[in-house]
Amino acid sequence: MNGELAAFIADELGHSPRDPALFDAALTHSSSRGQSYERLEFLGDRVLGLVIARWLYERFPDEPEGKLSPRFNTLVARDTCGEIGRELGLPALIRLGKQARDDGANWSDNVLGDVVEALIGAIFLDSGLDAADALIRRLWMPLVEGQKRAPKHPKSALQELAAAKSLGNPDYELVRRSGAQHQPSFIVRVSIPSIGEADGQGTSKQEAETAAAQALLDKLQ
Repeated sequence: MNGELAAFIADELGHSPRDPALFDAALTHSSSRGQSYERLEFLGDRVLGLVIARWLYERFPDEPEGKLSPRFNTLVARDTCGEIGRELGLPALIRLGKQARDDGANWSDNVLGDVVEALIGAIFLDSGLDAADALIRRLWMPLVEGQKRAPKHPKSALQELAAAKSLGNPDYELVRRSGAQHQPSFIVRVSIPSIGEADGQGTSKQEAETAAAQALLDKLQ
């Protein structure tokens, strides 16, 4: 483990590794040599979900499942994890192959989100659930406390708006898919008769549909 990585783990994660190899792997993309973060990301994703679910269950004791679920989905979403990764300064630390780095993969929500989850998995294996729980609560605290009301997913909000006006269902159309295999980009157009249309972009079709729905909602407000 180099000095920059050791300093990051100590300063940003507040952790002293017992097994530094876990953190080397957590920051290694599959395009680079050596063990990648993929297995750790698989584990960290589940740890993150458990911690956030328990936290919301405790934090909002009077809310039904129907309100807890959208809170949960927002907090564990790929773009949320990606934004946390950017705030931590991860783009400069991720090890990638030359082509992936030239393509800017270290700045994508997909890769950054995976690395954040891989680091959670590494801390879980290195020091247990309590250590992972403490890190997640520190990094996600502003987001959890900032959720005054359960967020409504843009696609659900757009569907409800169309229903309230007795219009047809929103229609989502894939306009274009581009980008490298490890960093795809999708553009989706959503339209509602008599209201209008809007485009959205994302690193997955679902993400692009969500962005398009939000763009059309913004137009209508």
